[in-house]
Amino acid sequence: MSTLERHWYSLTPVSVLLLPLSLIFCVVVKLRTTLYRLGILHSARLPISVIVVGNITVGGTGKTPLVIWLANFLREAGYRPGIVTRGYRGNSSTWPIAVTAHTPTELVGDEAVLLARHCGCPVIAGPDRVAAAKLHVKQGCNVIVSDDGLQHYQLCRDLEIAVIDSMRRFGNRLCLPAGPLREPVSRLRSVSVRVANGAPEAGELGMALVPKDFYSLTKPERRTSAEYFRDGPVHAVAGIGNPERFFSSLRDLGLKVIPHPFPDHHVFQPWELEFDDDRQIIITEKDAVKCEQFDNARCWVLAVEARPDAVLGEQVLKRLKEIIRGQEAA
Repeated sequence: MSTLERHWYSLTPVSVLLLPLSLIFCVVVKLRTTLYRLGILHSARLPISVIVVGNITVGGTGKTPLVIWLANFLREAGYRPGIVTRGYRGNSSTWPIAVTAHTPTELVGDEAVLLARHCGCPVIAGPDRVAAAKLHVKQGCNVIVSDDGLQHYQLCRDLEIAVIDSMRRFGNRLCLPAGPLREPVSRLRSVSVRVANGAPEAGELGMALVPKDFYSLTKPERRTSAEYFRDGPVHAVAGIGNPERFFSSLRDLGLKVIPHPFPDHHVFQPWELEFDDDRQIIITEKDAVKCEQFDNARCWVLAVEARPDAVLGEQVLKRLKEIIRGQEAA
């Protein structure tokens, strides 16, 4: 966690000092939202349904695992989903770009490659989500899932799913830079569904990130269980939005953890996964896509999957059927 982030989850002199900037940020955000609502700023409507998964806070809440679950859920229900994602920290010279399991993370970022590996459906990355979504339409997709697109109002949406970190919630409830909010908490009143990663509160559905097994970074076919690591401490390395959640999940599996947190989307160097001992090293799947070229046989990856309340799937299918009936009637 950065120095500034430490002030986002309580009211400190620093966050109070930044409050005027936070108020300006909130005003700009609300003005922008109003301009889109009034049609002064244009939003593009696609001929197929659009589902947006996002959050109102900076940092990880569990959006990517939920997008993976949602895409696979839609495929099993008979839909042809396509995922659009920003390609955060990707340095591709051309956008949008189709992402495969083997696309270099330097081009499109870590999350885009992770989505391509686990979703079994087309993934297109690019800062302009409208352009990316239109490519999916041309390729025959009949529903779009927009990853981290809650604030991307250029793309009209039929369903909004906001993901909330049940541990950190909304911090000090202030907008950037005094707090972690991209939009005021009141924004959640307008979303279709609120999903809490962890224990839900009133009006929210719950979601659990369930550990599956561990696989070797250098030999992914080699898999093992938590029992393999219980003889002694392990190095836990995480460059995600909330590293403590990853460390806690390992402790819940009975492991003794030596934590090594890094900033979200950190670009790892080989020496950062080398330690002066013979202990095993465990990293996240999101970090693994950036580190698999490292020849580190001690490194293991914890595979997890999202398991939201069953009601979420029911609500998504109900809404999609309503949209289709409306289109047919029109």
